[in-house]
Amino acid sequence: MAHDSAPAKLLARLNSGGKARPFWICGPCVIESRELVAKVATAFVGIQQRLGFELVFKASFDKANRASVDSQRGVGIHEGLETLAWVKKEFGFPILTDVHESTQVSAVAEVVDILQVPAFLCRQTDLIKAVCKSGKLVNVKKGQFLAPHQVAPLVKKIEKYGAEGFWITERGVTFGYGRLVVDFSAFPEIERTGANLIMDITHAVQLPGGEGGSSGGIREAIPYLARAAAAVGVSGFFAETHPEPAKAFSDGPNAWPLDQLEALIQKTQAIAEATHGK
Repeated sequence: MAHDSAPAKLLARLNSGGKARPFWICGPCVIESRELVAKVATAFVGIQQRLGFELVFKASFDKANRASVDSQRGVGIHEGLETLAWVKKEFGFPILTDVHESTQVSAVAEVVDILQVPAFLCRQTDLIKAVCKSGKLVNVKKGQFLAPHQVAPLVKKIEKYGAEGFWITERGVTFGYGRLVVDFSAFPEIERTGANLIMDITHAVQLPGGEGGSSGGIREAIPYLARAAAAVGVSGFFAETHPEPAKAFSDGPNAWPLDQLEALIQKTQAIAEATHGK
């Protein structure tokens, strides 16, 4: 990897705070409209200016793994990439979005800074290979079905295909009665693979299929996981947010209200600094 490349510089910038000052990946689950992403991004500008942390804007152009065939999927790749390019130009944030097929990677890499592999697809070798060879940074969501020791082969795969830089994002593991449970004792085992960890505090409270044709969530548990992860120590946080979660097209029950995001970040960052600062 060229140390003066744009991905290398972004990787160094996002990781520069370490566990004392983790960066945040935030945004709506899915692109619903240009107006929605503008409202969210505008709020992010103010929050970032006041708190001074590194922030990556995320939103999906397509949610291909919906529980129901009738669920909203998003605006599609063409309009979605136009919107993400607009956010990057207007607001200056690094951009993250997910890809579901290797055929999408080339077009998406033209716009975004970080390519994300969804949790259900984290073992798809062709997709991993394509995102790693894109020249962009890579974020792989750890599948709910993976044991901690199964992260090591995943990391070897990412390294073999020459990713410019990468993170593994934890979102919990499937438990017997339909909840996702975060095993913090697994964090050091995963870190021994050489991966920097991001904690997804919103998908970790999801209740898959909890509302029949869609997922539910335990939104009030999000601050608990955020505080715990800040104390344990992670490189970054992943949080989906929405101005009106009850009206969100996707993952509303586990989205954090936009007007409460600054307080959540401020309290979480304070714990991280107190625990891991010099």
